[in-house]
Amino acid sequence: MAKKFTFRGKSIEELQAMNMEDFTRLLATRQRRSLERGLSKTQKKLLEGVRRYKGKDKLIRTHARDMVILPEMVGSKIGIHNGKEYASIIIDEAMIGHCLGEFALTRKKVQHSSPGLGATRSSKFVPLK
Repeated sequence: MAKKFTFRGKSIEELQAMNMEDFTRLLATRQRRSLERGLSKTQKKLLEGVRRYKGKDKLIRTHARDMVILPEMVGSKIGIHNGKEYASIIIDEAMIGHCLGEFALTRKKVQHSSPGLGATRSSKFVPLK
């Protein structure tokens, strides 16, 4: 039997039925303060897109990396800009309360290969490990 998801003792159905004010009381301080200040223009546009395409398999693209993931976003497919491209993620219950930017990394792991232009003859034979 799979364990049922809860966020601070509340099920996903209870979270989705809550109004914004009650939900913000369950969040950590940083996220709560961010939502209490109000949503920016890009965050409002993202939330409207989520509400419009709820249940449809449509990618909603956004630059709002600081948007806190709300219970109504669960199941949505969102493309988060990482500075170069849109990283596609599907929001699930465990992501509630986190920011979107946490799931679209802006830096990649460095992958060294052969020496580049201008390398000296002796430095071409230095092992990488």
